[in-house]
Amino acid sequence: MSSLPQPGAPSAGQVSSSPPAIDVFFVGMVFFDLIFGGIDQLPEPGTESWVRDRAVSPGGTANRAVAAARLGLHAGIAVAAGTDIFGDHLRALLADVDNLDLRWFGQFPTVATAVTVSLTSPSDRRFITHGSRGPVPVRALAPQLPRARAAHLAVTPEVPEWALEMRSAGTRLFGGVGWDAEEKWSPEILSSLAHFDAFIPNATEAMAYTRTDSPEAALRRLAQHVPLVAVTCGERGVIAVDGNTGEEASAPAIPVEALDPTGAGDVFTAALIYGTLSGRPLRQRLLLANVCAGLSVRQLGGARSAPGWREIEDWLAEPGRADAGDVALLRSFLRDRAEPSQVS
Repeated sequence: MSSLPQPGAPSAGQVSSSPPAIDVFFVGMVFFDLIFGGIDQLPEPGTESWVRDRAVSPGGTANRAVAAARLGLHAGIAVAAGTDIFGDHLRALLADVDNLDLRWFGQFPTVATAVTVSLTSPSDRRFITHGSRGPVPVRALAPQLPRARAAHLAVTPEVPEWALEMRSAGTRLFGGVGWDAEEKWSPEILSSLAHFDAFIPNATEAMAYTRTDSPEAALRRLAQHVPLVAVTCGERGVIAVDGNTGEEASAPAIPVEALDPTGAGDVFTAALIYGTLSGRPLRQRLLLANVCAGLSVRQLGGARSAPGWREIEDWLAEPGRADAGDVALLRSFLRDRAEPSQVS
């Protein structure tokens, strides 16, 4: 494994004669997550607390990539890890996921794999993280960009050149944002949305960036900047607008006993991308995304708990899980779940 190359300077073996074709390209940071669940209270200084469960899982961008792959999308993930034991284990875990393309998974001796210890309960999460901050430049991982029907990346005040290049070639850009630690919620984010096809914030993020006081008002404001907006509202479900089709829709959250909410938003995003690439009506897309997100919180870890079609089918077979109309809409995914796209 080589040291980190400069952006735009390909490493040996990274360039192919033609860009590979995939369904969706995920870009961001990946984490080695060590999750402790079932904790009654955090330890006081000088004391020790035992938990009832633990798990190891890829985290960060891997949550979205694994969730998409388990739904049958050919997903690629452009992330960097270290050459340490944590990076090796992350790659091994992701290599076991069908439909997940790791040719853009880089390991570099100059990168310290981000390791997160998560203390989680059904209603709260606390994280401690160590590692290299910030993603490696995409051009260092993918000197030749893939052909993809969709890509997901963080929305920032300045849209990266590689993303604009992919969009000009026909890739639909899906964006999300994270918590603003400085709580400035820069309105420049809204200007960047002009270069995106879809934006998926949670209600807190949506209201903060739009300076509104309700998820509904935030949705209307965001819909002025980007065609597809879905605002997730926790237990209240999701509200969305698709300016491309003229649809407005909402969908309820599904009733589940939550063990770990980590990564639920990522799983929601992956399922919404699947439904959008499948050309489904907006409400149908939201229903699928809510089911996938809901099922993911029943186990520890975002990526390791992302459901596939078997888990969705088992859930639909249980009585009283959704009303008859919603069940019929969701079952249509099961009937038609051939490859949702053929990349031209």
